Amino acid sequence: MLNPPLPDGWRQAHLGHWMSQALLRFDARVLSLMARNEDVPLALSNLAARGRLSASHIHITRHLALDGSRLTDLAQRANMTKQAMGKLVDQCEAWGLVMRQDDPRDARARRIVFTPVGLAWLQAYRQAVAQAEEELRAAVGAEVATVIAIGLEAYAA
Repeated sequence: MLNPPLPDGWRQAHLGHWMSQALLRFDARVLSLMARNEDVPLALSNLAARGRLSASHIHITRHLALDGSRLTDLAQRANMTKQAMGKLVDQCEAWGLVMRQDDPRDARARRIVFTPVGLAWLQAYRQAVAQAEEELRAAVGAEVATVIAIGLEAYAA
C-alpha cells in the first residue's frame, strides 16, 4: 500500500520561508528608498530605479569595512564565493562605488575601498535602512518589532 500524500503547505509556511520573504521585502524597500534619495548620484539612482541594482549589491554595502577589505574577507563576510564577489566588485567598481588599492600591509594583496561616491551610497543605505525599520515598526507594532529584532539577533548569534 502506498503512503498517503503528505500535506504540502508546510513548505511555504515555515519560519525559514518567512525570514527569507521578509529579507527580500526589506532589501527591495531599501533599494527603492535609495533610488529616490537625492544624495545618491543620479546614475546610481537610475540603476536602482530600473532594477539593475539588487540585494546582492547590498552585500558590498553591508560587508565592506570602512577602511577597506580584501576580496576573500569580503566574500567570507557576505557568505559568497570569491568568484561571485569578484564579479560584484567589478560591477560596483565600474559604477564608481568602490575601487581597488594596494594593501599597505601586504604588497601582494589588493583592498577594496569605498570611493567618495560609495560613501554617499553608504550614507543613503543607512538612511534607507532606518526608514525601512521604522516602516516595519509601524506595520507590526513597536513591541513585535523589538521581539523580532531580539529573537533574530539571538538566533543568528
